Amino acid sequence: MSEPKPPTPTPGDTYKGWLFKWTNYIKGYQRRWFVLSNGLLSYYRTQAEMGHTCRGTINLATANIAVEDSCNFVISNGGAQTYHLKASSEVERQRWITALELAKAKAVRMQAESDDSGDDCPTLPPTSGQGGGCRNSEVQSTLRTLGSKVEDLSTCNDLIAKHGSALQRSLSELEGIRPGGDMGEKIRQVTERATLFRITSNAMINACRDFLTLAQTHSKRWQKALQVERDQRIRLEETLEQLAKQHNHLERAFRGATVLPPSFSNPAIDTKGSGGSGKGDASDEDDENEFFDAMEDPAEFITVPADPKYHKRSGSNVSGISSELGMDDQSLDEQSLASNPESPQPLEVELVKQRRTHIPDKPNYSLNLWSIMKNCIGKELSKIPMPVNFNEPLSMLQRLSEDLEYYELLDKAAKCQSSLEQLCYVAAFTVSSYSTTVHRTGKPFNPLLGETFELDRLRDCGYRSLCEQVSHHPPAAAHHAISERGWTLRQEIALASKFRGKYLSIMPLGSIQCIFEKSNNHYSWKKVTTTVHNIIVGKLWIDQSGEIDVVNHRTGDRCHLKFAPYSYFSRDVARKVTGVVTDKDGKAHYVLSGTWDEKMEFSRIMQSSKGENGTEGKQRTVYQTLKAKEIWRKNPLPEGAETMYYFSSLALTLNEPEEGVAPTDSRRRPDQRLMEAGRWDEANAEKQRLEEKQRIARREREREAVKAASPPEEGTHQDNYQALWFKKIDDAMSGETMHVYSGGYWEAKDQGGWDICPDIF
Repeated sequence: MSEPKPPTPTPGDTYKGWLFKWTNYIKGYQRRWFVLSNGLLSYYRTQAEMGHTCRGTINLATANIAVEDSCNFVISNGGAQTYHLKASSEVERQRWITALELAKAKAVRMQAESDDSGDDCPTLPPTSGQGGGCRNSEVQSTLRTLGSKVEDLSTCNDLIAKHGSALQRSLSELEGIRPGGDMGEKIRQVTERATLFRITSNAMINACRDFLTLAQTHSKRWQKALQVERDQRIRLEETLEQLAKQHNHLERAFRGATVLPPSFSNPAIDTKGSGGSGKGDASDEDDENEFFDAMEDPAEFITVPADPKYHKRSGSNVSGISSELGMDDQSLDEQSLASNPESPQPLEVELVKQRRTHIPDKPNYSLNLWSIMKNCIGKELSKIPMPVNFNEPLSMLQRLSEDLEYYELLDKAAKCQSSLEQLCYVAAFTVSSYSTTVHRTGKPFNPLLGETFELDRLRDCGYRSLCEQVSHHPPAAAHHAISERGWTLRQEIALASKFRGKYLSIMPLGSIQCIFEKSNNHYSWKKVTTTVHNIIVGKLWIDQSGEIDVVNHRTGDRCHLKFAPYSYFSRDVARKVTGVVTDKDGKAHYVLSGTWDEKMEFSRIMQSSKGENGTEGKQRTVYQTLKAKEIWRKNPLPEGAETMYYFSSLALTLNEPEEGVAPTDSRRRPDQRLMEAGRWDEANAEKQRLEEKQRIARREREREAVKAASPPEEGTHQDNYQALWFKKIDDAMSGETMHVYSGGYWEAKDQGGWDICPDIF
């Protein structure tokens, strides 16, 4: 005899059971306890968690239920929540599908009824305390009525149970009696008890009908009243928020207008107030995102408005700098950064090349991370062929050249007569190089050894730039840019990375140097750490954190910049950067503040004093400053940037084909060109070919090196590669060893002498 089949769930039932839920690529499907009740599907790790910890809930009223195969099905509510589920058998999956469809139909019907409720019974909010008292009395009266109806239902339930049992006994006795004189008496008892059961049942039905009618009538009014209360609460919250802002504004204005006591303390670091509130998007990330909760360091200094008397004094009388200028803050950059009248102005109109403003849209290819990683088990990390799906159609050399997007800051710095003012512009240029990374989660192509990239903007912007991949183990790139407006930028960058499970930290090694021809000021600095979050699961997002010291090696001036790491619980604006410019004696002259993805401001310090101790006993400095002035602002992204890898206007032109460039130029790289055209499958095949060709060339160089010298130590590579356009030197000014431009590239371009270039593509 076969086992009886469990009954199909009805719309009002609570359905429970074990299902397997997809979690992630590492753990796969995990067994979870699911509960379907009142149109909601919830799940727990164990049945014991039902009383205290719900792991997730999805509303079936707006959900879509789809069957994948014999045991798998998917529940999704439009993107915010998606459950990939698997039953133990096809029969069990069908039971769940039936229960879910019934529950969804009921939830949709109840939602429609709820939306239509209260239309014919409008309820106005009370306008006085008396109105509120009347409503309270009405609610109490309704509750008492409903309570009495519930008691009637309970009484009827007891009577039905009692008379039902008596009727059952009578029927049992009637079956066992023999025909005779007692038959009529027993039939009479059965009839009497059946009548009582019918009367009690009718009373139960009437009581249920009354309770349902009363509940439905008042439910509409209560829903309306609840909505009114919600609206009032929202209005109160908005009012409180406005009051808090007004209070904060008045407090700052009061403190700024009074003489500062020694124990003054203000949590505001920058002078722009809440001007950067537009950066609050980080709290609206998807629920599945993982946040990097950094420790919030205490503020090292505080800025407050300076006394009005300072605005009437010249800079030479207060700060001791720019004494030859004799100007106040309002004319700071207007006079010091005005165009040099002695510089020749071109009279003829030069034709500037029209460059592209659009590239093919990024294809919407799905990527299964596990399908890639499962084929890489047991391989060396450096030899794993990562597909171009993770890339953007630019090389690392082109990304280095993007640092010149805000070259105007260096042009202005070259015109400054004060080294401290010049340092402010160099620091702003340092921050501006990170502005292009905020949405750029794609990885640039790793340059091949000997690969180059030129950026000739001599006619457009007055500078030309050259990059070369000078080393493969470890990978390192050298960059040199020179401007006809009196500055030279050079850098050598190597990258070190650490994968920490949920995020990837990228630590740039090497330094950047900027030299100004007129003043011989020689600046150097290093880059901060870049962190890519949600590597495995979630939406990728990028943060910059760390500290930078921009040092003028000729004068000893220094700018200390601090990139605050993103913290979900911080009250500061996201992506915040602060900095202080000091002279060789440590005296502060300027304060910089802003964000690395939007803008930077700077203000002159008129007076400084020691404030009260902050957290961890650190004493904070209070700077009285003049009104902050904007020194840099990010250019808006071109239209449609979200479909073009979030490239800036400069980035869109970097891979544009140009005549006369070297055969090793990144623009000629075939896999990168195919990816930009949207032919990703061909790009992947070409990328693997180029990487294998590079390995063969490296092994050949190693064999030649072994023939010419002693064999290398175990575990090391001996490679006799020499960079073509750069040479390694010891810089006497900064004390660093780096590759610098050795010359000859632009002359070779003019003569078409590319015979010395290696065949790398």
